[in-house]
Amino acid sequence: MTDPEFYRVIFENDKIRVVEYRDTPGTRTQRHHHPDSVLITLSAFRRRMELDDRIVEVDRAPFEAGWMAAHTHIGENVGDTPTHVLFVEIK
Repeated sequence: MTDPEFYRVIFENDKIRVVEYRDTPGTRTQRHHHPDSVLITLSAFRRRMELDDRIVEVDRAPFEAGWMAAHTHIGENVGDTPTHVLFVEIK
């Protein structure tokens, strides 16, 4: 896992892995991959996602849940609040 200072595995079995992610405004990750996952936001945040062929701005409210298809990206906290999310990764 890249950027271990931001990610922490909080549960894992043979079916799923639950990963907590936290960062602060201005934080930028290295390019990394996420498998198919459920994303659960624990805080409001604003991020810029650099995907292979495009840049996407993402604004999320706290306590949302949604499907996230597998992808590779660089993420950057471009807001003024910390990011705090859980990923439930499907194995």
